[in-house]
Amino acid sequence: MTNTDRPDRPIALYGFLRPRPEYADEVRRVLSSFVEPTRREPGNLQYHLHEHEDGRFFLYEVWRSQEDLDQHNATPPLAAFLGSLSTFLEDAPEGYFDTMLSPYPEAEPVPA
Repeated sequence: MTNTDRPDRPIALYGFLRPRPEYADEVRRVLSSFVEPTRREPGNLQYHLHEHEDGRFFLYEVWRSQEDLDQHNATPPLAAFLGSLSTFLEDAPEGYFDTMLSPYPEAEPVPA
């Protein structure tokens, strides 16, 4: 899903990943390694990783634009991880993409 209806608004991505038990430590390590580099990427407004008590990982991201999110998803380390998710996860990721309706004070306007 994209935010083509409201390209002037930030886009949020959030969801759960349930690792296979034998890969839980590796998934935690890989996801944790993405936090700081992602926060420095142009267009990233928020990037948070949580571990739920049942072993699922919860990601919450806010991006200035769909273009910024697409560029992030194309970075080689993330693209490689996304390409191998079926190896590491018990089931498909539960993910949601939404255009933010509330103003985001730190968001720079998307160039026209």
